[in-house]
Amino acid sequence: MFKYSLHSILFTAILSLTSLTVTAQKVKEPKTDTNWVKPYPPFRIAGNLYYVGTYDLACYLITTAQGNILINTGIASSGSQIKENIETLGFKFSDTKILLTTQAHYDHMGAMAAIKKLTGAQLMVDEKDADVLATGGSSDYALGKYGTTFQPVIPNRLLHNNDTIQLGNMQLVMLHHPGHTKGSCSFLFTVKDDQHSYKVLIANMPTIVTEKKFGDISAYPEIADDYAYTLQAMKNISFDIWLASHASQFNLHDKHKPDDVYNPAAFIDQQGYNAALDDLQKQYNEKIKQL
Repeated sequence: MFKYSLHSILFTAILSLTSLTVTAQKVKEPKTDTNWVKPYPPFRIAGNLYYVGTYDLACYLITTAQGNILINTGIASSGSQIKENIETLGFKFSDTKILLTTQAHYDHMGAMAAIKKLTGAQLMVDEKDADVLATGGSSDYALGKYGTTFQPVIPNRLLHNNDTIQLGNMQLVMLHHPGHTKGSCSFLFTVKDDQHSYKVLIANMPTIVTEKKFGDISAYPEIADDYAYTLQAMKNISFDIWLASHASQFNLHDKHKPDDVYNPAAFIDQQGYNAALDDLQKQYNEKIKQL
């Protein structure tokens, strides 16, 4: 485990100050899984793509000569871990220029407002999740029942399906994959090392988060159609490496152990991706029987 540095303590202090200044609303995370807060050593996945999240809350750093892109920020307390992980890899936290998220839930948005404030990075999100960001999660069709679960934050750019995000020599394509949230999304891009190029998919897996029947969710009448769309769309994506919003969703800990050598091939797993989607399709098929 990493020891918290003075910088980490300062980050936590700034995070607390941000909680007071960004909004008068009280933030309360509904639950904290132990694997969400457990530190995990950062590592190079492939080319200029790195894992900088916690044991289960996946956060990704894409580096360029013009600055870096950070995807997801875990829960509120993850911010100091992410900062320390980035610096452990030899990069500057202040070089974070673009912030992205795969979904507007507190376990991926928790430290977003604080990191945005600290780095001055531009936040870009799927347009369908913008209102949930503005309310700190309280307007979410499922988790809104818990109230404000992360600090409200206003994005600098709203993204639509197949929009591109450009920084330096990197170009990411955002794929609109609604259902889990109205603006859940995935990212598709290519990274290179000295020998190979890898087409990478950071997938927001369409897990069903509500216990209600789809037909009873008046705040999201398109939910059944959106899940159906996403499941089909994700089956048609071509990639070499796939990752996800949670480490457990793509079996990170079976593919990589701390201190393993650089091995992008460990994340080439079409069979695992297909199996995960097949399982989610079965869950969806059972859910729509309740309509």
